[in-house]
Amino acid sequence: MSNTKQIEAVIAPPPAHMVGDGFRVHGFFPGGRIDKRRMSPFFMMDYGSKIEFSPSNQPRGVGVHPHAGFETVTIAYHGRIAHHDSAGNSGIIGEGDVQWMTAGAGLLHKEYHEENFSKTGGLFQMVQLWVNLPAKYKKTKPKYQEITNMAMGHHYLSDQQSFIEVIAGEYNGTKGPASTFTPMHVYNTRLKKGASAVLSFPANYNTGLLVTDGKATINGTEVNTDHFVLFKNEGEDISIDATEDTIILVLSGEPIDEPIASYGPFLMNTWQEVEQAIADVNAGKFGVLEE
Repeated sequence: MSNTKQIEAVIAPPPAHMVGDGFRVHGFFPGGRIDKRRMSPFFMMDYGSKIEFSPSNQPRGVGVHPHAGFETVTIAYHGRIAHHDSAGNSGIIGEGDVQWMTAGAGLLHKEYHEENFSKTGGLFQMVQLWVNLPAKYKKTKPKYQEITNMAMGHHYLSDQQSFIEVIAGEYNGTKGPASTFTPMHVYNTRLKKGASAVLSFPANYNTGLLVTDGKATINGTEVNTDHFVLFKNEGEDISIDATEDTIILVLSGEPIDEPIASYGPFLMNTWQEVEQAIADVNAGKFGVLEE
């Protein structure tokens, strides 16, 4: 390949921590080798690698909390996740589905294991992304996109078994259903052992791949399950050769070149905006949501 996008780093999963009592996650960014601007417009990625949850009559999860200035994107690989927010939205996603919540001007939400999944327990695996909003959209009205796997674009490769599952953006003319505020591509590549795929993104786009299942050779480098590949901002093409049945989350987007002020559940451009968001929560302006 004459215009290969060079690998900057292959990053092993950081030590896991709990978010609430329902999400055991590896926080790949921001932090460590990837600072708060390096994967813009993707600000945060918490990866819940495979874990077996025991049955529970009380659904595990995260209670009511606020967000403002960005979007949360939850991708389910195993298990079922329920969502409620103060804008009146609710939904349940299962294997292969995505929920895309735009917090924008601000809301309260909660997320937890779906009731029946909680009662039976089982295998759980997910990714949550925080996607930044540019300044002109920080105050956009909150909204919620429940994206079923069936609604995604599916681009089948030459073996007719492997495919690219397009959540946002497009792959070779196959478009994803997610509505976004800045240009980005979010895919799952689902490759059978021995299959290959080629991806191409503009050199200036921040790009990373997370191997959620299996093993693959990516631009000549072998990458194991639960590892993240960060690419340099040079070159355009990425080759993937699956050495096992493999699932890879692909993130690539145009950077948002604006100041970042982040504090807890708020992602703004200035500290004054963060302080205002806190004041708005305390004043009840983010609405009401029962625990």
